[in-house]
Amino acid sequence: MKLIGVDIGGSHITAAQVNRENLELIAGTYQRDKIDADENAFVIIKAWAKVIKRCADGEKDLQIGIAMPGPFDYENGISLMKNQGKYDNLYQLDVKAMLAEELQLATKQIKFNNDAACFLQGEIFNVGKIAVNSVGVTLGTGLGSAFIRNGKSYDADLWNTPFKESIMEEYISSRWFVAEFYARTGKPIKDVKQLVEEHAGEAITRDLFKDFADNLSQFLSYFIKLKDAECVVLGGNIAKANAFFLADVKQALLKDLGKEIPLYLSALGEEAALIGGASLFR
Repeated sequence: MKLIGVDIGGSHITAAQVNRENLELIAGTYQRDKIDADENAFVIIKAWAKVIKRCADGEKDLQIGIAMPGPFDYENGISLMKNQGKYDNLYQLDVKAMLAEELQLATKQIKFNNDAACFLQGEIFNVGKIAVNSVGVTLGTGLGSAFIRNGKSYDADLWNTPFKESIMEEYISSRWFVAEFYARTGKPIKDVKQLVEEHAGEAITRDLFKDFADNLSQFLSYFIKLKDAECVVLGGNIAKANAFFLADVKQALLKDLGKEIPLYLSALGEEAALIGGASLFR
């Protein structure tokens, strides 16, 4: 029976076969496609299934563990995403049943967990130096949060925690950068990648990352205290731009907490969520 890990993001899907014994990705099986998260439900499900089928290479005896952004009913496979900037057309649909039908599999062959929880689980499996009592944060289209207890990762579900005039996710996500850049310059950008590639040396970029670091450090301080965490693992696409904000975050946390809390950057990148997803069947 082939074990497949899947990571579904706001603009992509990745999948790979995973070795059941050591939870390492199997070479040559990695697949990735861009996804239009504004498409109708049937188009999205077919696009996901297409990538999984390529990864499975004709095999039907499968177990598929999927890292999925929230809000989502992970046990039952029901999407609860609405007004999140992604997958609105899946709202309240039985995603597990739809995907199983498209793949011609039984629903028991598919499991879901929160993408941040899968990310943190994958990192814990592969980076022994991370403390057992850890929290993980994914910084991307949305704000993912997870924590480890007794070796198992759980969704912390803190994206909608009240913060300033709205919620945490509105201040710690790629859409915050997009909205703030436009508000301050009158010019559009697509994402943080474009910001750092095209405006790296500009004052607007320095100002945005300074404000972002302040927002993120306040969130991390709250999260660390909430879970009495010994360390933090940061992942997601925004974390790739850590040179612009990480030093400020560390300094702010030291000042607020009175002690140094290790901040690890993801060692595995996208692989972590794939491994964490696959681990649902271990």
